[in-house]
Amino acid sequence: MAGRYGEDVLAGDWRRRKVTPEVDAEVDLVVEDADSGFCGAVVGFESGAVVLEDRHGRRRVFPLRPAAFLLDGAPVTLRRPVRAPVPAARRRTASGSVAVADVRARVAKASRIWVEGVHDAALVERIWGDDLRIEGVVVEPLDGIDALDAEVRGFAPGPDRRLGVLVDHLVPGSKESRVVARVDSPYVLVTGHPYVDVWQAVRPAALGIRAWPVVPPGRPWKEGVCAALGVAEPAEMWRRILSRVDSFADVETPLITAMERLIDFVTEPGGPDAG
Repeated sequence: MAGRYGEDVLAGDWRRRKVTPEVDAEVDLVVEDADSGFCGAVVGFESGAVVLEDRHGRRRVFPLRPAAFLLDGAPVTLRRPVRAPVPAARRRTASGSVAVADVRARVAKASRIWVEGVHDAALVERIWGDDLRIEGVVVEPLDGIDALDAEVRGFAPGPDRRLGVLVDHLVPGSKESRVVARVDSPYVLVTGHPYVDVWQAVRPAALGIRAWPVVPPGRPWKEGVCAALGVAEPAEMWRRILSRVDSFADVETPLITAMERLIDFVTEPGGPDAG
């Protein structure tokens, strides 16, 4: 602890020291809540409190108490700025990253991200499309993953030809986990989310429902969902789902985490031992 904050800071009751500096809680300022250890960027305010968002899109509200936060390891007192600190020209992409103005999409790289189907590809495009175009990474839908190991061999991954694969229902003991276990290459990262279908990775609140319907075993999941929600066919249901997704805030954290890992992996320069 002494190495982190310095002995003069921790001498006595550091929360009551009058020397604690006050800092304007500007949007995007990254701080840590001293009590919980939650680290995130300032994204807004509520009555007497600041809203922090971490890199996975999780948001928490913390009271603006004296010396309640750490900035670069040192205690500070956050205060709400008098004026809105966000420049009018600044905006964020649907994935939550800061949008880069006047930058054209790069020519596509050899590296790719594969997803299980066209619905997965459309959802990824809706949220991460801007980021992927800036990086020059193409997302390609597969027709299932039963032959994934053969598909990977045909792709011929290498140091400058990386492959990321997003898999639905990737949980221990599942068919998907057994298929993924057959893929063995340092230039391939296969990860995924626990949901039966990418539909289920959309937060129910975004659709105005309390929870996704429970579909009995043996019945096609999408058809069961449509029947429970009174929708005529899966195509109509999918249009409704996609129309309600505007940003990463509308999907579940496991999908966000998986996509962040895949994007980082396929955009990393050089081989796995580089750097």
